[in-house]
Amino acid sequence: MVESVLFLADAPVSLDRLCGIIEEYDRQDIRQALELLKEEYALPERGIFLAEVAGGYQFRTNPENAGFIRRLARTRAFKFSQSALETLAIIAYRQPITRPEVEYLRGVDSGGVIKTLLEKKLIKILGKKDVPGKPMIYGTTREFLETFNLRDLSSLPTLKEIQQLDETSFSEQQQDLPLGLPEPADEEE
Repeated sequence: MVESVLFLADAPVSLDRLCGIIEEYDRQDIRQALELLKEEYALPERGIFLAEVAGGYQFRTNPENAGFIRRLARTRAFKFSQSALETLAIIAYRQPITRPEVEYLRGVDSGGVIKTLLEKKLIKILGKKDVPGKPMIYGTTREFLETFNLRDLSSLPTLKEIQQLDETSFSEQQQDLPLGLPEPADEEE
């Protein structure tokens, strides 16, 4: 029953929602079914897996099959511009946040990028800040969590994790870059 509900759901389904749909079984039985499904679908030869995202559970396709899935859907994957990623990261980490605050941190106008992120439903308007001019306050959406395969906002990498990735990436790049030093000459000449 749990597998059927999750298979038909178009968005992640929370444990509470599953318990409300499948009233004949208690919460522990449903949780146990979820764990069994996660194990079963975690096998490498499976084309789908059970992910815990956006506060719920959802079947997702194996990332290795993305090219084939795009053929079925006949859509292009959404690509983020550098400015969209910067703006989205600022909103995700600093929410609730206003456009002037985003622009202060980025140092450039962000109105167009914020509009695009709103259209893609990755951010939403949370309200208005009680200051002169009453600027709108922005935050991320459930679609943001789904798009980036996050359980919740606490799943975002910390600054320390980002710095470690950056240091690792930097040291790997340094090893790959030629230093441009002349080859040592043979001393027999």
